[in-house]
Amino acid sequence: MPPSVPSLPRRVARTLRTSLFAQVTCALVLGIVVGKLWPDAATALQPLGDGFTRLIKTVISPLVFCVVVVGIAKAGDLKAFGRIGVKALIWFEIASTAALIIGLVSANVVGPGRGMNVDPSSLDAAAVEETTGGGHLPTTTEFVLNALPQSFLGAFAENELLQVLILACLVGAALLHLGHTKVPKVLPAIEQAQDIIFAVVGFIMRLAPLAVFGAMAHLVGNYGLGVMRTYAKLIVLCYVAAALFVALLAVALKLVTGLSLWRFLRYIREEMLLALGTASTESVMPRVMQKLRRAGARDDAVGLVLPTGYSFNLDGASLYLSIGTLFIAQAVGVDLTLGQQVTVILVLMLTSKGMAGIPGSAFLALSATASSLGAIPAGAVALLLGVDRIMDSMRVVTNLLGNCVAVFAVSRWEGALDTDRAKRALDGEDTSTPDDGEKGVGEPGRPADKDLAAEKDLGGDKSTGAGKGPGGETGIEASAPGIPAQKPKALEQLKEPASEAG
Repeated sequence: MPPSVPSLPRRVARTLRTSLFAQVTCALVLGIVVGKLWPDAATALQPLGDGFTRLIKTVISPLVFCVVVVGIAKAGDLKAFGRIGVKALIWFEIASTAALIIGLVSANVVGPGRGMNVDPSSLDAAAVEETTGGGHLPTTTEFVLNALPQSFLGAFAENELLQVLILACLVGAALLHLGHTKVPKVLPAIEQAQDIIFAVVGFIMRLAPLAVFGAMAHLVGNYGLGVMRTYAKLIVLCYVAAALFVALLAVALKLVTGLSLWRFLRYIREEMLLALGTASTESVMPRVMQKLRRAGARDDAVGLVLPTGYSFNLDGASLYLSIGTLFIAQAVGVDLTLGQQVTVILVLMLTSKGMAGIPGSAFLALSATASSLGAIPAGAVALLLGVDRIMDSMRVVTNLLGNCVAVFAVSRWEGALDTDRAKRALDGEDTSTPDDGEKGVGEPGRPADKDLAAEKDLGGDKSTGAGKGPGGETGIEASAPGIPAQKPKALEQLKEPASEAG
C-alpha cells in the first residue's frame, strides 16, 4: 500500500513549525499588513524587535571572546593570527573604497537630487540634532583609544567588540605562551562556555519571528509607504547600486575562493531575512559565525575577521553615504567639482570607520562630510531624515554580505579555508561536527545532540583528534564506565588526567 501523502494544510503547518525561514517570512508580511492597517497600534510594537536585539547583544561579546581565544589556541601560531588581521584590514579598505566609488559614480550618472531646488533655510536642522542625540563621530585618536579596554569586565559590560577582540588576543597569546601543561583546564572551560553560549543563542532565536513582526510593523506604521513615492529615485538608485556592489562581491568571491555567493545566500537565507526584518546585522552575528565555521572557515579567521568587519567594513553604509552626500548637494543646487568629490571619498573613508554603535551615525558622517567641503549647508542633511530608515535593508544586506565574503577571502588567502567542506555546506550537505557548537537548539527540524552523536564514531573525531592525549597516545575509551556515550565532549575534558594516569 503506497504511503499516504500529507494534505496541503498539514504540509504548510509542518513547514511553519519546522522552518525558521518560513516563520520569519510570515512575520515580515504580517508586520507590513498590521503597520499599514493599524499604524497607531503598530508603532507600539517596536519593543518586540528592540528586546530581541538586546538579548542577542548580551551574548555577542562573550561569544566573540571564546571563539577568538579557542581559535588562537588551536591554531597554535600567533603570527598567523596577526597576518589574518593585517590581510583583513587590507581587504576592508579595498572593499569600502570600491563601495564609495560605485556610490559616487552612480549618483553622478543618475542625479537623484537634481531639480528639487530645496531652500536649505526651510529645513529643520534641529531634527538632525534630535536624531543624533547631540553626539559626534570620534576622531582618529579617540577611535584608537576607545578600542583599548580600560577594564576586563568593562569591555564586556559595554559590549565594545574591538576591546573584547584585543582582550581575546591577549588571552589567546597567553595560553600559547604558557602551554597546555601549565593551564590544562582553561581551554576546555572556554570551549564549554562557547557551547553554552551557542545553546543560549538557540533559545533566543525562537523569538526571531516576533522580533521581525514588531520591527516591521513599527517601521510601516511610523513612516508609512508614502515616503517611498517621495524619494523613489533615491531609493531605487541606492538599491541598484547595492545590487551592483553585491555582484562585484560575487565575482571577487568566485575568483578568490571558487565559491558561489548565490549559494551562500541560500545557505544563510534565514539569517539574512532576520537581519532584514530587524534592520540589524548584530542580531544574526552569532548564527553567521556558526555557519561560517561549519562552511570550512577556521575559527581564528571567523573570530577575528567578522567582528572586526562590523567596525571597519561597512560597505552598505559607505554606499549610502556617498550617494547621500551627492543627493543633498544636488537637491540644494550645489555642483561639486571632481576635486570636492575626491575629498568626499577621503573624508568618508575615515568617518565611516567610526560609525558602528553610534546613534544617528549616518547623519553625523554626512554632517562631517558637508562641513569638510564647506559648500553644502550642514542643515541640508535633514533631507534624508524621512528616507534613512528605508535604507536600513540595503545597508544591512550589503554590510553582512561584505563581511561574510571578507571572511572567506581572507581565510583562503591565509590557507585557513576548507574549500571542499565549504562547497558541501553551500550545496546543502550537513557538515556539522561536535566541535562546531551545533546544538540544534532554536533551529526547528535539526536533530538533538544525542541523535547527532549516535551517528559519530565515539572512539575519536578524526578531524579534531578527540580521544587522544597531548602526545598522541590513546586516552580514555568511549566505552569506559561512567562516561555517557552520547557526550563525546567528556573525552576531551578528561583526556589530560587520563594520559597522566596512564
